[in-house]
Amino acid sequence: MQAALDQDFLFLLYDVARTMRTRADQRARARGMTRAQWVILAHLERQPGLTQNELAAIVEVEPITIARLVDRLEARELVVRKADPRDRRVWRLHLTPAAAPILREIGKYRAEIHEVITAGMSPALQKALTDGLLQMKANLAAEARATGKGAAAARAIPDHDGGAARRERHA
Repeated sequence: MQAALDQDFLFLLYDVARTMRTRADQRARARGMTRAQWVILAHLERQPGLTQNELAAIVEVEPITIARLVDRLEARELVVRKADPRDRRVWRLHLTPAAAPILREIGKYRAEIHEVITAGMSPALQKALTDGLLQMKANLAAEARATGKGAAAARAIPDHDGGAARRERHA
């Protein structure tokens, strides 16, 4: 039975993701942070000005969880909340210059883990795996939208164009 699980696609996908999360946890902890804090910084680097609710939907946690994480990042002067110029009730999240060294560390970690997990894989295989993962992500989002289940999760799955299509839909 164990041999069958060792070759099962979904178990392998889960195990690879779990191992990567564990390594990221260890790396972030060694820097006095958490992986969750790293995730927030990485998302804000790619999408400055997100609200806490938008960020919560993207990372699939409750807004109060994001609020607490942002409080800690703000206390470390890595993130600031700025009032939305169109709606003063809304706070937009932005990185401070102090976040730059941590973002470099995150980038370094990403490059290292990428090298480790793709060792021995041809560029063609890496592209095929990436394409397959993107298709799986799209399938899950489409299924969630079609069934009405997990609508928040479907919205949280980023578009392949960095969110441009989503912004156009809401413009």
